[in-house]
This record gives sequence, C-alpha cells and structure tokens, in this order.
Amino acid sequence: MPSPEKTMPQHDEPQVSPTQRDEIAAAGSELIGGPLGRWARVGASRLTPVRVVVLVAIGMFALGMVQKIPCYDWAWFRGTSSQYTHACYSDIPHLFLGRGFADGLVPYFDRLDGDMEYLEYPVLTGLFMQVAAWLTPSGGSVQHREQLYWMVNAGMLMICAAIIAVCVARTHRRRPWDGLLVALAPAFALTATINWDLLAVALTAAAMLMWSRGRALAFGILIGLATAAKLYPLLLLGPLLVLCWRAGRYREYGTAFLGAAGAWLAVNLPVMLLAPEGWKKFYTFSQERQVDFGSFWLIITQRTGESIEVGTVNTYATALMLLACAGIAGLALTAPRRPRFAQLAFLVVAAFVLTNKVYSPQYVLWLIPLAALARPRWRDFLIWQACEVVYFLGIWMYLAYTTSGDKHQGLPPEGYQLAIALHLLGTLYLCAVVVRDVLMPERDVVRQDGSDDPSGGVLDRAPDVFVLGGAAHPPRHAAHAVEGPRVEWGTTGPAAG
Repeated sequence: MPSPEKTMPQHDEPQVSPTQRDEIAAAGSELIGGPLGRWARVGASRLTPVRVVVLVAIGMFALGMVQKIPCYDWAWFRGTSSQYTHACYSDIPHLFLGRGFADGLVPYFDRLDGDMEYLEYPVLTGLFMQVAAWLTPSGGSVQHREQLYWMVNAGMLMICAAIIAVCVARTHRRRPWDGLLVALAPAFALTATINWDLLAVALTAAAMLMWSRGRALAFGILIGLATAAKLYPLLLLGPLLVLCWRAGRYREYGTAFLGAAGAWLAVNLPVMLLAPEGWKKFYTFSQERQVDFGSFWLIITQRTGESIEVGTVNTYATALMLLACAGIAGLALTAPRRPRFAQLAFLVVAAFVLTNKVYSPQYVLWLIPLAALARPRWRDFLIWQACEVVYFLGIWMYLAYTTSGDKHQGLPPEGYQLAIALHLLGTLYLCAVVVRDVLMPERDVVRQDGSDDPSGGVLDRAPDVFVLGGAAHPPRHAAHAVEGPRVEWGTTGPAAG
C-alpha cells in the first residue's frame, strides 16, 4: 500500500481554471475581461486566487450588512412587521436584551425572566455571544446598545466568513477558484447575520481543510469545537467512518474521533459540572421544540389543519434521518469508485436539514461550503441558490402577513408553503446531482482533471480494502485512481478487485 506521503497531492500541481471548464464561469468572467488565456501567468499578480476569494467574500458580506440598514436604523425597534417587510430580520439585537446580555447576566449560570429559563444555545456559541457583549460599549439607550451589539457581532462574523472563504479555497489545492461559489453565494450574504451559525461553519470549514492535509487530530479537534458551537458538524464523523472503513484507514479515523470527543468535552465539561441546568437547555429545547418554519412538517400541519405531537415528530424525523444515513452509507460502500469526502459530507448534512422539524433560513450556511466542495458547478449551484433566495423572501413575507393584523400584508400560508417546497426541492436537486456524480464518477467535475479526492487527506488515492456489491468486481476498463485489494461482503476470504 502506498504511503500517505506518496498519495497526497503535490503542491506544484497546476491550478484548474473554472473559466476553461465551466460555461457559466466563462460567461460571468466577461465582466472582468473574459476567460483565462492559454499563456496567462497564473500567480504572477499579488492578487492570488485565495486573496481574491477573501476580498469578494468580505465585499459580499458587507453588502449583506447594507441590506440590513432599514432594520438597523429603525425597523428592529418600531413594531414587528417592518423588519419582515424589509426582509432584514436578525436574532442578534433582539437576543441582546431577551437573553440578558444587556443586563450583564452570565449565560448558563444566571436565570432569565420569562419562559426561556436559560440561554438555548450550545456552549461555544454562548461564549461567542458573551464576548460580543463584553466588546459592546456600555451607556446610552438600550436601542443604541442593541445596534452596537449587532455591529460588533457582524464584525466577528465577518472574520468567520473570511476564514470560511480561505478554507474552501485551499481545501482543493488545484481548484482555489471554487471558493468564489461561497464568496458570491447570495444566500450567504443575506443570512450571514441572522444568527451565529457562521462560527460553527468556520470551524467546520477549517476542519475540512485540516483533513485534506492529512492532519487527522487537528480535524477532530476542530470538529469537536464546531459541535460545541452547533450540533450539525458531528454528522461529518459518520460519512468519514464509512470512507475510512472502505479504505482501511482505521487509525486516522480513531485519532479524529478521539480529538473531536476531547475538544467537545474540554469546552462543555466545565459548564456541564458548574451549571448543569443551563448547559442542558440547548438539548432539552431542541427536543421540545415544535414543528417550525421551513420544514415539510410545517406544510403537513398547515395543509391538514392538525398539529403533530412533538414526540411523534422527533421519532419520525429521527427514523427518516437514520434511513437517509443508511442509504448514504450503502452508496459509499457500493459506488464504483470511493466517493469524495465532501460529497458524503454534503449529503448527510442535507439529509439532516431536509428531515428536521425546522429548516431556518440561516441553515443554508451549513450547506454552502460543503456544496462548493461537493459539486463545484455554477449552474447547479445557482439553481439551488435561486431557490434559497426565494425562500429567504418568502419566510419574511409570510411573517409580515401573520404580524400585520387585519391588513394581511405579505404572503399567505399557501404562498409560504410553495416557498418551502421550492427550497426543499432545490436542496434535493443538488443532492441528486451529487449522488449522480458518485454513481457516475466520470461526470464528477473535480475528478475530470485526474484528481481523486482532494478533500480526502489520507483517503486521496488510497486503495480500497472493503467494498460491497458490484464495486467488488469492477469491469476491467473501469477507471480507478489506484488499484488495490478489495474485500467482498459474504465471501470466505479476501477477493481481489
């Protein structure tokens, strides 16, 4: 078996130009002079691809902040419907007062007034919120402090956005320009400052970068920290287990798993021991939360006019998620060529948001970096983003309809249900093309230049040691990155592929 050092991509590999391989990218490049020429000196300018991607990401983030100006100036503070009709709602200023930061309360330790007894966010996100509160100048009216709190958080989240852009651009060494998919994603700019999700997204993107460099322990630590900020990064350990199983990379997976568990415990254990009631609020809130915005469960309840018990929804959603994970695992073990890590990571997170009882508009942030790595094709990415932008507008217009009293200004329930269906179908569409790439690896745009799994780290160009079904006996003409021994399920001994 070749050593990891020999199977890792080389630093001097030529970069792939999307304008030469993607018709949408080529057409869009006409705005800045057209596609890259044959004799262009790549890297001759100080504006390297990574720097360009970061600058574009910061610029788009700033545009997203500009889009929130009506709310920043007045709509957050004058009634409820205005922040919806202007589509500029954010949780951040409201929770500054509503979760006790304005009063100096300590998250998880101090009780809150009202029904929400403690802060309902994971520990690392709570720390992020608290640091922003410390950085917010005191004095002045509550409204002014809420504005400053949002601005401080926006600055911190902009740093997270820049980190995400750098990590995505550098994960696939030969395809740094794929980071523009993240930087230019309209849903990214629109939803970046709704909540604090970018912290977990940045840590997850950094973890993906570390794994692509073969640093299993760093990957695990970052995934553990990301899980301490939001629950979804934990899901990435599932597809990674299946891929390491297929490639026989058990030691690396064990290192990553232990690193994740250790990092998560290091962050959570102090709060868990010193403030157990406050610590568990996030987990009890997640279990007790009713069917909410953006999910197909909401369509069912609104169309039938009947509510569904929380326990029933939790059971069915969990069952659907487990079925989806089983299908993804089966896909990974039976595919003619081992899927790329980014492909399975995208599929499992998408399955989670699709089956969940809530699909908030900012959850699209979880998927955008993974989508850019899994399917870096502008046409498919923009189709999906168009669906998400429609939903972004749809949810605020629906909330405007429900909060505008007898005026009913906005989108009625039937229109909102259509918006939900559209953004679910957009996500399903992107899942479908990723699955097609897995089943037909010759159509995978990342592999068309001869790459195997640029985000796979030790999995990149590693031979298979365990596969199922037809993948155990590929045709002689099948293209594999590296031929190696395969174990077929149900045989009495190893069967060479």
